[in-house]
Amino acid sequence: MFVDTATVTVQAGKGGDGAVSFRHEIYVDKGGPDGGDGGRGGDVIFVATEQLNTLLSFRYQPRLAAESGVSGSKRKKAGRAGKPLYVKVPVGTIVKRNGEIIADLIRHEQEVVVARGGDGGFGNAHFKSSTRQTPRMAELGEPGDEFEAELELKLLADVGLVGFPNAGKSTFLSVVSNARPEIADYAFTTLTPNLGVASVDDSQLLIADIPGLIEGASEGKGLGDAFLRHVERTAVLLHLIDAYSDDVAASYGAIRTELQKYNPELMKRPEVIALTKCDGLDDEMIAMQEAALRAVTPKNVAILAISATAHKGLTEVLRALRKEVDAARQSNEEVIEEEEGMPVIRLSGEALSKHWEVAYDEAENVYRVNGEKIEKFARRTNYDNFESVNRLRDIMKKMGISHELTRAGAEGASWVQIGDSQPFTVIEQ
Repeated sequence: MFVDTATVTVQAGKGGDGAVSFRHEIYVDKGGPDGGDGGRGGDVIFVATEQLNTLLSFRYQPRLAAESGVSGSKRKKAGRAGKPLYVKVPVGTIVKRNGEIIADLIRHEQEVVVARGGDGGFGNAHFKSSTRQTPRMAELGEPGDEFEAELELKLLADVGLVGFPNAGKSTFLSVVSNARPEIADYAFTTLTPNLGVASVDDSQLLIADIPGLIEGASEGKGLGDAFLRHVERTAVLLHLIDAYSDDVAASYGAIRTELQKYNPELMKRPEVIALTKCDGLDDEMIAMQEAALRAVTPKNVAILAISATAHKGLTEVLRALRKEVDAARQSNEEVIEEEEGMPVIRLSGEALSKHWEVAYDEAENVYRVNGEKIEKFARRTNYDNFESVNRLRDIMKKMGISHELTRAGAEGASWVQIGDSQPFTVIEQ
């Protein structure tokens, strides 16, 4: 069963908690703090593989969770890190979070961390200093990333076959490649995309056949709209048009219209046009149909007459496709190199982590603080331990946040919330 969309819950491992412990050994007077750090939570890592071609397994495994880190223990023993979870997905899988793409796996064995495990908390041995001899606080482990991920599979192919139902796409693919799609003399024989490898001269082409399009497909009519996403990945489009069509120009125009409605960028895609089922037509009729198409197509688009069943004109079509694919791939590489050569000005990672903002929420009567670094400290704070909370207040003072809170009108009894963490007062009550 071919499935090209799925929704799963991704959860990276939580970091282990730091330990609060003191040495209690005979003959050791006033043993100091020896609580160990917690281990880091495991990541969720997606791995692209050519061995898969569907997202079906995720329909039965809607939750993907990595292992949490182990808490620290006495004698400064650090907790073990959680094992990462490796998830195999088909090449061409896109991972989205809240509608935004966070990973695009387009190469075999490509690995992408889609959810990062939380850092382990420091044990109290970490906080010993000349002025703090008996720290009774430790950090909590940081929660791992958790979100609902939308998975979408877009087949990666050199050539995408487009055309009306029963235009001969499946027959063409079965003859020129090793694919064995279902073939019959009625519309919508193809219910799922098919991939095949065609050999031409000393090279190969990966060809994708999608269900036939009809007028209105981009708006949800017929079957093709559910699979038009697979055409987006192809380098070249091969329009297959039935030579027995009453108006081949209108057929070509209708398919182009659906492609434009779905994604205007597809109109810029290189293309080749093939008149199919030409074995029963004389040369004069074929010439008339070619002339009708030439009137509505650019001059540089190749128009060829073929018959898959009679093995007529197939080599010529494959060579034309090979030429267009090579040109398209080379053009894409040049664009990437040009983009990579442009200077980009952005904040450094360190500057971004130190950036923070303060805002007063009048409805909730709370001062909200947001920023990557301070939110990380807040997530690792144990709010049930006054020493831990006071440490967070000290960090806010060093970062200048406390000063900004005062300027914004915060007083000692005012409530502060950092990110999604628990609210607390500016000054200990």
